[in-house]
Amino acid sequence: MADSPLVRISLILLALATLSIGIPAAFAPETFYEDYPFFSSWVRLLPPYNHHLVSDVGGLYLGFAAIFAWAARRPSPQLVLPLCWGFLLSQVIHFLFHADHLEGFSTGDAIAQTISLGLLVLLPLGPIWQHRRDG
Repeated sequence: MADSPLVRISLILLALATLSIGIPAAFAPETFYEDYPFFSSWVRLLPPYNHHLVSDVGGLYLGFAAIFAWAARRPSPQLVLPLCWGFLLSQVIHFLFHADHLEGFSTGDAIAQTISLGLLVLLPLGPIWQHRRDG
């Protein structure tokens, strides 16, 4: 697992993705609510705004980003597998919620959001699959 480019790339992409969510949500929660992602305002379509909730979510994503970065640097199965399984669980729940709450989204935004959330479900599967393959 440690020498697998698939594992390292997946972990780096997951670290970057969680940073891109965590930084604005933790440090600019109202802006995150109003404009995320990149001024598309998807979060705002699911009111009401709650500063505490948004900043806590940011902190959780930053925590995942730190562990994904650590795991990319030292990808042991003891770290990578529980990390990927835990993140996968959170993202499946997140994906299912958003897939069922697309009211107010344009068709393009609904498709883009569903694809982007789907990628966060698929990315942790790479290291899990690699471990089973090496297994």
